[in-house]
This record gives sequence, C-alpha cells and structure tokens, in this order.
Amino acid sequence: MTHSKTVGRLEQVLSEGGFAVTAETTPPLTADPATVVARTAPLVGLVHGVNVTDGAGARAHLGNFAAAHFMQAENGLEAVMQFTTRDRNKLALERDLLAVSGFSIPNILCLSGDPLANGDEPEATAVNDIDASGLVAVATMMRDQGILPSGRKIVPPPSYFVGVADMPIDPGDDWQPTRLLSKIETGADFAQTQFCFDMEVLGRYIARLHDAGIPERLPLLIGLAPLASARQATWMRDNLFGTIIPDAIISRLQDADDPTGEGRRICVELIHALIDMPGVAGVHLMGHQAESQIAETLRMLAL
Repeated sequence: MTHSKTVGRLEQVLSEGGFAVTAETTPPLTADPATVVARTAPLVGLVHGVNVTDGAGARAHLGNFAAAHFMQAENGLEAVMQFTTRDRNKLALERDLLAVSGFSIPNILCLSGDPLANGDEPEATAVNDIDASGLVAVATMMRDQGILPSGRKIVPPPSYFVGVADMPIDPGDDWQPTRLLSKIETGADFAQTQFCFDMEVLGRYIARLHDAGIPERLPLLIGLAPLASARQATWMRDNLFGTIIPDAIISRLQDADDPTGEGRRICVELIHALIDMPGVAGVHLMGHQAESQIAETLRMLAL
C-alpha cells in the first residue's frame, strides 16, 4: 500500500495473510437507523467487516452512509460501504468518496449496481457516468495521488481500502481473467465474489487466476450463504446472475428434516474447504435479512 492511513480490521487480516470473514446487510425501508443497529448486532465479534449495500435490487432503502455510521458507532462493526455507479454521476461519487473518511468508514466496494428494470421503480434514470473499474480508478487516484480527475488537489486526501466484485466461472480453454486484471491495474485492493457453492468449479477458476498471478496481488473472498431451503437455493441459481449452486447441494436441502440447519452445515463445510484452498483469502456471507443465520453459522465454524 502506498497510502498512509489507519488500517481497518479487514485490511489488516488480509495483509497478514489471514482468513477474512465478511457479511452483508441491506438497510431496510425505514428512516430509523436503529433498525440497522439491531439487525447487525448478532454479527458482533464474528466478522472482519459488514457490507452495507447501496440500492440493492434497484430499490430505495435507508441511505448506506447513515446505516454504516450507526452500525459502526453502536455495534463496533467495521463497514464495507458499497458504491454503485448507477445512481450518481461522477461528481456526486467524488463528493461521497471524500465523505467516507469523515464517517470513519475504512472500506469501500465499487459496483455498477443492479439493473433498474429489476427494481420497483423501473422508470428511474440510470446515470452510469463511469463503470465500476472507472470508479476504482477515481477512488484510488483521490486516495493515492491526492487529486481529483480534474487535477484539483485534495487536502488531506481520503483513505479507504478499495474492493471490487468478481464472479467465478468454470473457465474454458481460451478464457482469461481480463476484467479482474483490469481492476487490479486500476488499484483494487481486494475482491468479493458472487455465490459459488461448487468447490470443483471454484478450484479450476482459482487455478486459472494463479496462472495469471492474481491471488498474489488481489485477496479474493468467496461468496457463500447459509441456505434456508431447496426452494431458496433454486431461486437464487435461477435469478441471481452468476450464482453457482450444484444439484447435489439442492438435493441435500430437499432431503433434510431441518433444511435451515442443513444449510448452515453445508456452509460450514464449504468454508472449511475454502480455508484449505490456496489462493482464497476469505469468505463473504450474504443473504436477504440473513444476519442472524450468518451469525449462527459462524458460531458453528469456531474459527
């Protein structure tokens, strides 16, 4: 790292080669940040960071600055604040990147955002002045060079650990990780992936990343969830782009007397597999209002 700043827990564990654990929360449709504090409280002491989503599902919810601030202040949880390029132009994104340090938020995640057609107000206008890689480039320029893209100097510059999204695939012979390499070149510090419950596919994917020298340059946290039912798993696989869930896992959930408990056991098994997989730096646990389920899973894990 070329920037000087107070290092957050997530950055510290990744820089030391440890296994990082992050979770995710989507602020509810409310004007009361106390609901976010209550919802994320079960995660205290179990994770290195909590992603606070930014217009997830292309829907309005409590602003993630407020959610991240109160979650940190009341629970002591470290925020990974998501930034999507869908809803704000370049100037607005730059202003909000400057505000991150003022709220003592140590991590950001640069995303393009879900398509507006997926949300409940599809008539809204997508901005997309820049894409996610462009946002990484702006964020790291502001942090490392202390300037805006216009050349104006920032005194003092903001500080944050910059994350990006990734999507594991079963790579073909000619496949190259060009998008991930581009994000590394623009300054990304870590990556979190879409759901991948297939360790064989993931192993082949990570092997190809090793061929490109990526794991040595970019810590990768693999997306998982404590699945609650076969129906949920099937819906995720069919509707969440890039989600990989093998038939065998869905069958285990179908056959289980307690599908929710089985989902937690599956998640624990897969996390142990990730811990043993070279090139994997951690796990990112997600799910709709699944904070308590994630906490139960991590207590079973007992890292």
